[in-house]
Amino acid sequence: MPDYLHTYPFLSYTFIIVFSMGLTLSAIPSILHVARARHLYDDLGSFRKQHDHGIPRLGGIAIFVSFTITALLFGFADKSLPTNYMLAACIILFAMGLKDDLSGVNSSTKFLMQTFVGAILVVLGHIRLTSLYGIFGVFDLSYGVSAAVSILIIILVVNAFNLIDGIDGLASLTGIIVNSTFAGLFIYMKQYELAAVALALVGATIGFLRYNISPAKIFMGDTGSLLLGLVSVIMALKFIELNKFSGGKLPDIISAPALAVAILIGPVFDTLRVFTIRIINGDSPFSADRNHIHHRILTLGYSHIQTTLILSGFNVVSILIVLMLGNVSNSTLIFMIFGVSILFNWFITFLIRSKERENLALRNLFT
Repeated sequence: MPDYLHTYPFLSYTFIIVFSMGLTLSAIPSILHVARARHLYDDLGSFRKQHDHGIPRLGGIAIFVSFTITALLFGFADKSLPTNYMLAACIILFAMGLKDDLSGVNSSTKFLMQTFVGAILVVLGHIRLTSLYGIFGVFDLSYGVSAAVSILIIILVVNAFNLIDGIDGLASLTGIIVNSTFAGLFIYMKQYELAAVALALVGATIGFLRYNISPAKIFMGDTGSLLLGLVSVIMALKFIELNKFSGGKLPDIISAPALAVAILIGPVFDTLRVFTIRIINGDSPFSADRNHIHHRILTLGYSHIQTTLILSGFNVVSILIVLMLGNVSNSTLIFMIFGVSILFNWFITFLIRSKERENLALRNLFT
């Protein structure tokens, strides 16, 4: 672990955030210039797009470059995190995301590359769950089950961040909340190197948010959303595993599995919900639609920034619920968080149907 992180933690973390943010802020104007000169705009023909004019979607390049340079320059490398495998995985997803942003990548190729990246992190980097910590009555996992479950979790979270990148600021602000929370928890646990990695991404994303907040001047595209998802799930897996019961010693945070679920609940719940609906309807889980929670809130008349703040606020509330009920079992807390998420979704459905009934009544009144 770098000595400065231990000796001057506050100054070190502040500098890491500012440095990473500064790199992003300085890179985006050049990316905007190139995108406009080469006409590299978002696909206006897609029925899911929320804008009526071309906007570049290469902002993830700035986030990736900023995060990678910061991680390499400040030497975040010790036994708690195999930085070489993390950066290798980031580069692979970056390359795939860049191709998708420029010319498109089919869903099967995306799934294959995400599985490959997951295998690098799990098999070579040993970033995996070795136990379910009593959730559903399951404790220690065999290596095969552990590896399979961990790779599936990586694929789920990476796709979840990719899918919430549908309106201005949502993926950015969610990434900032998620990784800031993990950073704070790692500092509490004295895992300073992991906190620094999370904050390097936070700084890069804050710099991007300056240009992505409504009205957006640039989108992060797959290059950015895949990176956010990848680093977030790495932080989640390390956080859970470092709080494992071992040798009769109590972990720093007993409710770590439930807390990790609460931190990631926004993108994860929305992804599980839309995948389930698509499968029930006989469609591919990877088919595009406008059934995401952010799309549904927009139909109620809220703006992009209002929708982003509503969903971010729900994420923060979920985290606070677990923090306040930290002595409750992980299984109970996880069921509670998903239960609250379902109620939140039902409430949105109720509002949408009420608005539809009101609109129908108005049409009947004037016909």
